[in-house]
Amino acid sequence: MELHRLSRSFDLSQFDCGDNDLNQFLIQDALKFAEKMIASTFVLEHEGAIVAYFSLLNDRISKQELTNSQWKKIKREFPTGKHFSSYPAIKIGRFAVSKDFRGKRIGSFLLSEIKELLLNGSNYSAFRFLTVDAYLSAIDFYAKNDFIILSEKNVSEHTRLMYYDMMQMI
Repeated sequence: MELHRLSRSFDLSQFDCGDNDLNQFLIQDALKFAEKMIASTFVLEHEGAIVAYFSLLNDRISKQELTNSQWKKIKREFPTGKHFSSYPAIKIGRFAVSKDFRGKRIGSFLLSEIKELLLNGSNYSAFRFLTVDAYLSAIDFYAKNDFIILSEKNVSEHTRLMYYDMMQMI
C-alpha cells in the first residue's frame, strides 16, 4: 500500500465507503479544496484501488468552543504566562475507508501514519493537537486511537469534536 497526495491521475469513480457525503467529497470536492488551498487530501492506494483517504486542514482549539472546565484541562498543559485564547491544531477534515477493505484495521493503520507523517514531516508551522469532527458512529473508532472528546457543547449535532495531543508521541 502506498500513500499519495491526491492528483487528477487517480481514478476515484470506484471508491465507496458506504457514506455518500464522504464519497462525494473525494470524487467531486477534494481537488477543488486543494486548488483553493483549503485542504490537502491523501489517498492510500493498493494495486490501483483507492483503499482509503483523508484530508488535512488547519484548525485550532479555542476557548470560545469549550466549557470552562474543558478549557482549563487544555490550558494546564502549557506554561504559566504562555496562555492564549486558542492553540494550533491540524484537523482531519475527511477520513474514509473503502467498504472493500473494512475490518482489516486500515483505519487505525492510517491514523497512525497520519500522526507519524505530521510529527516527522518537514513543518514550517507548529501545532499541538490533531482534531476531528467525528461522526457519532465513528466516536468509538477515534477513542480506540487515543482521541478524546473535547466538547459536549455540540451534543445535539451529528458529530463530536475530538482531539489527540501530539505530545503523546514524544
